[in-house]
Amino acid sequence: MYDISKRVKDAQARLSGIIHKTPLVYSNIFSSISGSNVYLKSEHLQKTGSFKLRGAYNKIATLTQDEKERGVIASSAGNHAQGVALAALKANITSTIVMPEGAPLAKVQATKSYGAKVVLHGQVFDEAYHKARELQAETGATFIHAFDDLDIIAGQGTIGVELLEELPNLDAVIVPIGGGGLISGISAIIKEYNPSIKVIGVEASGAASMYASMKEQKRIVLNKIATIADGIALKEPGELNYQFCQKYVDDFVTINDEDIARTMLILLERTKQMIEPSGAAALAALVTKEQEFRKDLIGKNVAVILSGGNVDVNIIAMIIEQGLMEAGRYLRFLVSVPDRPGNLQKVVNLLAEQKVNIISVEHFRVGARVSLGKTEIEFVIETIDYEHIETILNALHDAGYTPIKV
Repeated sequence: MYDISKRVKDAQARLSGIIHKTPLVYSNIFSSISGSNVYLKSEHLQKTGSFKLRGAYNKIATLTQDEKERGVIASSAGNHAQGVALAALKANITSTIVMPEGAPLAKVQATKSYGAKVVLHGQVFDEAYHKARELQAETGATFIHAFDDLDIIAGQGTIGVELLEELPNLDAVIVPIGGGGLISGISAIIKEYNPSIKVIGVEASGAASMYASMKEQKRIVLNKIATIADGIALKEPGELNYQFCQKYVDDFVTINDEDIARTMLILLERTKQMIEPSGAAALAALVTKEQEFRKDLIGKNVAVILSGGNVDVNIIAMIIEQGLMEAGRYLRFLVSVPDRPGNLQKVVNLLAEQKVNIISVEHFRVGARVSLGKTEIEFVIETIDYEHIETILNALHDAGYTPIKV
């Protein structure tokens, strides 16, 4: 299909000495959780913090001199922006990147640091994309698509080659899907080498355009998208990417934001790696018990793509808090008590008996749920697990309180 093997081989040659050959690392913790032999492909350690440099540099390296002189333009939620900006810098050409207005500040600043002109427009990638096309028509710059381009796909496909070199007895690979460039390249090269290797694509449930497209057997444009995984938040998959996925990908699954956040927390605590939400999506699917495909991978050698590590520092605390909550290690609840001295102390003593750490306490003497003569108290506490939470709530009930989880 499109002579992808030759294109990937050519891309490898162009990228030699430009990109890192990222490590493939066996993970004890995620193997234990999933029952598979899990190997993490660390693309968050790639230059610019994601796999995107592979495709961007490969594409720019194929441009004619005339095209290079007119400069390049791209649209991106962040990682493709940095890949294009760095690739353009290395090629000594100008670049303009249109990013959504809500793009993480860290990604915006990093893109500028590589010398690109950044234009903020729209709320999602698709709106930024249309703006970039308008600017391209005005300026004559060469458009560098984030995923719907054979040279981009071939560049990302070099990851598949590395996987086969590093793990010849590979049984399956799990890949996050946004527009589909990454999984197109990886799946094509993997399947052409060994069709028995399973390729599984993972999307955020709040932006599952490829999943919907495969279900309907035609490209679907979602009305709206909502996910913390901004790097894979697209309303519509690419045309070429849809074709590649139809031909090469065995299964498509979705994962919710809560499970992504929980997986990010495990990665941070147990492997000391800060992975962005889109970068953790594939792994989140493998370690979430509700996912049916996991059963077929027990005991198998599974490579999982950690596609990026460019986390917006402004949402790290929120994600950690969400991850703790999903792991049963964080509880926020309300109790109503008589508004008299000593009643707060009674609740605090009860919690102390349950061996919890109180993070914060707040009083509410006025509110829709607060009766006259009473006060509502909000507690935020650290817990051990869901069983510990259940024990705490039962103890509160036994003491005559009616805790409300919030």
